[in-house]
Amino acid sequence: MSGAFARLWVALVLRSARWSPRARERLAAWLGALARALAVPRRRIARRNLAACFPGLPEEERLGIERRLFRNMARGILDHGVLWSAPREAIRAFVRVEGQEHLDACRGAPLILLAPHFVGLDAGASWITTELSAVSIYARQSNPVWDHWLAFGRQRFHPPVLIPRRGSDLRPAVRAMREGKPFFYLPDMDIGEANSIFVPFFGVPAATLPMVSRLAKMTGAKVCMAVTEQVADGYVFHIGAPWEDFPGPSVEEDTLRMNREIEGWVLRMPDQYLWTHRRFKTRPPGEPPFYR
Repeated sequence: MSGAFARLWVALVLRSARWSPRARERLAAWLGALARALAVPRRRIARRNLAACFPGLPEEERLGIERRLFRNMARGILDHGVLWSAPREAIRAFVRVEGQEHLDACRGAPLILLAPHFVGLDAGASWITTELSAVSIYARQSNPVWDHWLAFGRQRFHPPVLIPRRGSDLRPAVRAMREGKPFFYLPDMDIGEANSIFVPFFGVPAATLPMVSRLAKMTGAKVCMAVTEQVADGYVFHIGAPWEDFPGPSVEEDTLRMNREIEGWVLRMPDQYLWTHRRFKTRPPGEPPFYR
């Protein structure tokens, strides 16, 4: 995406903030269909992921999930206009929270909020910034225009402590957690074999960082799911109860438990999970490439 096109895209996103949710939904349906037609590599990745994770589902049903996913992703991008420009109270109306009592009960103590990659991820992150300052790992966007606007949106209210993903030093995260800032952690990215272990995700071995288990042991942090659901008139940010008996007897069992928790949410809203990510790009020794 060129800088000029990105600026035009951001202008459209900001302008759409004034529209009704229904109007953004209609535009998202058109943009999603266009993106699905043009973004052939991403469409192939999504199709491969869905076939591997839902082998018993008829192909037409998997294609339906794929089509709706592209529409939902397009709407999620358009909704950034609201997240970037609306006042605090408008955002808190646009992104409703369920389970705030769990967040309140953990205030001031180390806390890990597990936020898997659903299309509403940034909406949930925006709600967090209206409430408190958190700490999170971020990946810089390749397009500087989009990167600037994402950074702006994430720092409008209570600026978070942001740690670069590549070559990150987690000591700032540990310090921030011990100071009472929750760690808003995205746990389901394949960032390579280094420091990862292979645990099943929908029955497919997935390179997964065992960071949650190790940080919980190191800091005594509670762990809660923090999943954002896209709904007709906005988003619902679900904060789950702290996990009991965690961390458990082994890092491997803890990491498997985390993946199973994510699976439960994916089954609840399969067309909102970002199947366009190469979740299985790193393979166990001897296995062929997953994406061809």
